[in-house]
Amino acid sequence: MGDSAVWVAALTGGTAVFASWVTNLGNVRAARVQAEASVQAQHRERVRESRRAAYLEVMEHAHVIGELYRRAMDAFHRIADPDQQLTRLEELRSELREAHDPLMHSVRVAVLEGPSLTAEAAQAVLDAASRTNRCLWHITCGDADARSRFGDAQTAYLRCLERFVEVARASMEAS
Repeated sequence: MGDSAVWVAALTGGTAVFASWVTNLGNVRAARVQAEASVQAQHRERVRESRRAAYLEVMEHAHVIGELYRRAMDAFHRIADPDQQLTRLEELRSELREAHDPLMHSVRVAVLEGPSLTAEAAQAVLDAASRTNRCLWHITCGDADARSRFGDAQTAYLRCLERFVEVARASMEAS
């Protein structure tokens, strides 16, 4: 009977050690999985915040440019004297040149941040701004139908900006 008790004690002890080792191994794996999940969640949140900041910056700079376009339209309607109108439009063109570089930079950041639909929409805003600026330049050069092209280009710019906002919103909701 003594031999059986030793065997039972050894088997029970061995089982306890094995069960402890298996439990410890499971705990280590669970901790590793949890740590990896936490790192991935933090990474996703950093990417989300980075994208959000990039999109907001595009919208901020695009708003400034849109406001300058509105002032140009006001100049057409409120300033009757052609020389004064030309002077005001030249001032606005100067302001637009200063506002264009920050928009271009913010669009490049948004393109880098992605995703591709948002990047394309951001690039479309920049392209529309460039076309609208060229139309304003043609007005100051005396091009007869540049004013109507400016109005059309401004409308297209605003549509591109609206599309960017929609795509950026959808991108943020998906992430």
